[in-house]
Amino acid sequence: MGGMSFAEHAIIWHVYPLGALGAPIRPEAPAPVTHRLPNLIGWLDYVVELGCNALMLGPVFESVSHGYDTLDFYRIDPRLGTEEDMDALLEAANQRGIGVLFDGVFNHVSSSSKYLDLTTGASFEGHDILAELDHTNPAVVDLVVDVMNHWLDRGIAGWRLDAVYAIAPEFWEKVLPEVRRKHPHAWIVGEMIHGDYSDYVKSSGIDSVTEYELWKAIWSSIKERNFFELEWTLSRHNEFLDTFVPQTFIGNHDVTRIATRIGQSNAILAAAILFTVGGTPSIYYGDEQGFTGLKEDNVFGDDAIRPPLPAEFSPLGTWIENIYKALIALRRQHPWLYQAHTEVLEIANEAMTYKSVGLGGEELTVHLDLEEVSVRILDGEKVLFQYSA
Repeated sequence: MGGMSFAEHAIIWHVYPLGALGAPIRPEAPAPVTHRLPNLIGWLDYVVELGCNALMLGPVFESVSHGYDTLDFYRIDPRLGTEEDMDALLEAANQRGIGVLFDGVFNHVSSSSKYLDLTTGASFEGHDILAELDHTNPAVVDLVVDVMNHWLDRGIAGWRLDAVYAIAPEFWEKVLPEVRRKHPHAWIVGEMIHGDYSDYVKSSGIDSVTEYELWKAIWSSIKERNFFELEWTLSRHNEFLDTFVPQTFIGNHDVTRIATRIGQSNAILAAAILFTVGGTPSIYYGDEQGFTGLKEDNVFGDDAIRPPLPAEFSPLGTWIENIYKALIALRRQHPWLYQAHTEVLEIANEAMTYKSVGLGGEELTVHLDLEEVSVRILDGEKVLFQYSA
């Protein structure tokens, strides 16, 4: 297992840079170099004040449109800036103790990229602008090893592997030992929407996967007022924790905002669950301010969930930000929650009490009530956090 020490204390702020920095997502012509990355440096102190110590970036490499259609794995997207801008961001992040994770889009490339001779000729999930890399080709293994090491050498802390569910785990068995030889502490998390998480982790050698199952159960049990769904998923979650520690989230760049799905007050309950169960939690930028946004199924369908960061956040979100700070502080004070198992003590459709138990026997109790829209987190009789709408 690589990246243990990083993940153990990581609380991630997840940003989609092209959207957050206001870059044109569908430029009609190749965009001129525009220095947008320095604006992200301006947000690092905010990240630290929130209590986060990791920054997960969506795609930053030169691409045609949304970043997942890569043209060059070694070049920063000119819409974001230059290599020097990225070096400055990495240095500023590292100075503040923030580890930066890059998005490794190693399943497919732009069908107009220079990597076409390394592709299978098949398009990815019916998108003709995306050509699938041929993962059985040793040259693709070499390319991915080289790209991963190149940016780890430059100072990133690890990688999110895009669409890992579409790549045979055997590919990573070839790639990762070469990466870990140089960078034993790099943390590698794979995007898994469905599939056998534990089996993939074991056979590929990655450290973690994005736990979509838990994401779905958290919002869906609140929306449908059925905590039994969450109870079932938490028992699965406990099993995952025996093999690996999942990367947990209630929002990301591919899904409708949690506040849009279940409302801002209910979204606080979702956040309380996120920060009291095992995992390496991430916050999708703006969720901690109560951002709303609906993902739609069309060419502009992601725009609403990948908005530009404002010059500064509106004071309207401050109450939510303060709750997030309190939940993150609680997580920091109980670092054993990283590997905590959950035990459901009482459950009804609209109310649930569970206990989070650390490997050393540490305990916290969490009471959730959908009728009152309230949450209480206790250490024995002592109330550590409470919220009621």
